Amino acid sequence: MRRSMRQLQRIAVPQTILPQCARRLHGLPVLFVGVHCSLEVIMQRRNAGQTGREGEYVTDTPDTAIPLPVQLWQEVVHRHGIYDMEVDTTFNSAQACAEMIRQRLVDFEGQTAFQRLEVFYSGSS
Repeated sequence: MRRSMRQLQRIAVPQTILPQCARRLHGLPVLFVGVHCSLEVIMQRRNAGQTGREGEYVTDTPDTAIPLPVQLWQEVVHRHGIYDMEVDTTFNSAQACAEMIRQRLVDFEGQTAFQRLEVFYSGSS
């Protein structure tokens, strides 16, 4: 359990990160992309491992199919819910997602997610 607490502390996302990004990237062309994947596929990929990254990722155990740090990260990282677009790597390859993002960059018009976040956070400070 102690290891899980350390891991949770490492993945804690500061609540100030999005307002800071919005301020620092003000005026720049930013496309904020939410990258999603089902928990089942995330665990399949984690359990398969990556050469050179052994021991860096929490994997499942006989008692837990999806470890708590993985569940919490999935909840916390997307909590704000504001993106310019979203892709899902559950069924799409990295190349397919990159192509969707490239196409969105070509077609994009209007206010960006970071512009909306900047307005939102400037009203709440």
